[in-house]
Amino acid sequence: MNLISTRIITAQIETLINFYEQVTGLKATRYTPDFAELKTPGATLAIGSIRTLQFFGGDSVAQPAQNCSMIIEFRVDDVQQRFEQLAVSLKSAIVQEPTIMPWGNQSLLLRDPDGNLVNLFTPVTPEAIEKFKGN
Repeated sequence: MNLISTRIITAQIETLINFYEQVTGLKATRYTPDFAELKTPGATLAIGSIRTLQFFGGDSVAQPAQNCSMIIEFRVDDVQQRFEQLAVSLKSAIVQEPTIMPWGNQSLLLRDPDGNLVNLFTPVTPEAIEKFKGN
């Protein structure tokens, strides 16, 4: 089994697409006005409007901007550099500036426009670097 994608359902699709394009530096592929994907080598972040819920059983299946338990994580080459690039344009989104975590990653924690937590991280200790070698 492979994890292929994580999907965010939102009432503000363009705002979320723009946020994730800015944070990741990737260009989203817009398949329809209600659905886009940002593809990385390891997985895809899908963003769907609330209108897509009709295909999954109706509006009550998911609620936008209600997540309180998940962090979307992106490994980046240099988290400090990403922080410096985003510090001005996304200042209000920053939850925690780059900090070295006990497990060896330097992490920058952001909050997207729907309130989802986003962690940009770079492995910095030998153990963390080894863990992600080849990924």
